[in-house]
Amino acid sequence: MVSVNLEAKKTVDLMIENADDLNIAVHKLENGSTVIDAGVNVTGSFKAGELYTIVCLGGLAEVGISIPGDLSEGLALPSVKIKTHQPAISTLGSQKAGWSVSVGDFFALGSGPARALALKPEETYEEIGYMDEADLAIITLESDKLPGADVLDYVAKECKVAPENVYALVAPTSSLVGSIQIAGRVVENGTYKMLEALHFDVNKVKHAAGIAPIAPVDPDGLKAMGKTNDAVLFGGRTYYYIESETKDDLKSLAENLPSSAADGYGKPFYDVFKEANFDFFKIDKGMFAPAEVVINDLTTGELFRAGYVNVELLKKSFGL
Repeated sequence: MVSVNLEAKKTVDLMIENADDLNIAVHKLENGSTVIDAGVNVTGSFKAGELYTIVCLGGLAEVGISIPGDLSEGLALPSVKIKTHQPAISTLGSQKAGWSVSVGDFFALGSGPARALALKPEETYEEIGYMDEADLAIITLESDKLPGADVLDYVAKECKVAPENVYALVAPTSSLVGSIQIAGRVVENGTYKMLEALHFDVNKVKHAAGIAPIAPVDPDGLKAMGKTNDAVLFGGRTYYYIESETKDDLKSLAENLPSSAADGYGKPFYDVFKEANFDFFKIDKGMFAPAEVVINDLTTGELFRAGYVNVELLKKSFGL
């Protein structure tokens, strides 16, 4: 079976080799671990954001950035494009922010291939039938602080690898790379909702693609979190190619998948987050979804479309 850590390592090597051109910094810690700063003490770049997103997806996706003229005549923003032929493994087995990394006074949401070694959370890997057995671990951390050796010693222990074989990529939410990699979760938001909220077998999703606008960078971390989530919730468009079985109702799946199908829909994410006392776990899981969904049933040839891009809410969120 494919290894998300070994596949992602090819992109990590590329980032290390071209660090100066990418406006990123590489640090070797005393325990031998490698930290790649993509936005904490550096500016990063569009290309760094592309590569960072590929690493999040376990090296199993194509990632690009374009300026689409068709998002809206009133609001066309640089956008992240994702294409993957292994959606369950790349999005839920790697990209999902499923690991809360907390060591001493360091805390970050952990994503990326290392999760498939530490099995964070274990039930996700049971449901998609995947685990990795690589001898190196690559984790991406959404944080405005770089991790120390103690943090990566913990990651190494959880992943059962040597500390010198741990690579951590770090970008704050309030950075260009942060905005890019969160927009790059547009496909994953859909597969996450399929599995977690709608209890659909995501292994039936054979191909997936998506596009979402890159939120404007905001130095305020909480406001940045709101804007980056809204980029997907109100501006993300996804396409899923599903091999259905007789009992599957893909029309209903499509209708329930977009963010607009959630009870809490209608406000910028920052406002919803604030009302929940900034506690993610108090927010309706159904909110975390793309704005528009198209499903192609590979078994019957049928096509289902639901949801819509909400330009007005995007403008409100982005302060336009």
